[in-house]
Amino acid sequence: MSIGLRLKEERERLGFTQPVFAGLAETTKKSQIDYEKDLTQPKAGYLSVIANVGADVQYIITGQRSSNALPTDEVLILEKYRQASPEIKNKMLMLLLGLESPNNATESVVNNPNNSESGTQLNGKNNTVDNSVLTNKSKTEVNADKIGNVLGGRSKIKIKKMEF
Repeated sequence: MSIGLRLKEERERLGFTQPVFAGLAETTKKSQIDYEKDLTQPKAGYLSVIANVGADVQYIITGQRSSNALPTDEVLILEKYRQASPEIKNKMLMLLLGLESPNNATESVVNNPNNSESGTQLNGKNNTVDNSVLTNKSKTEVNADKIGNVLGGRSKIKIKKMEF
């Protein structure tokens, strides 16, 4: 498989159209098409930008997946978490930690101003990555109707319906 085909595969895995992906990398749709058709090769600056939005550049170049690349479902969870209100963030943490009600630990994490910059994250090299352009208005629902352990926790919780 060629660099262009792997680039297209990564763009599609991340859920971007050619124009949006090109816009994120500050290039044109025509350039994006040329990269994906192997008519031209993307430059390092382009690859750096798309890495910041989740593309596995190692895979694009070599065909070998990076161990740091997040699966699509984890990218979606992170994206939705970053868009959520503090109340929803608390509920998500409670769900993952198997808690029945908010506690000081979840509230202090969510309400800490250093943890709540919209669209900002640190990458593995402690460089700030701006993902604010990735927000969308989609509505995701998580439904469950049984009582059970969450992530091996000891607390039992019942989840009826939670909207994000």
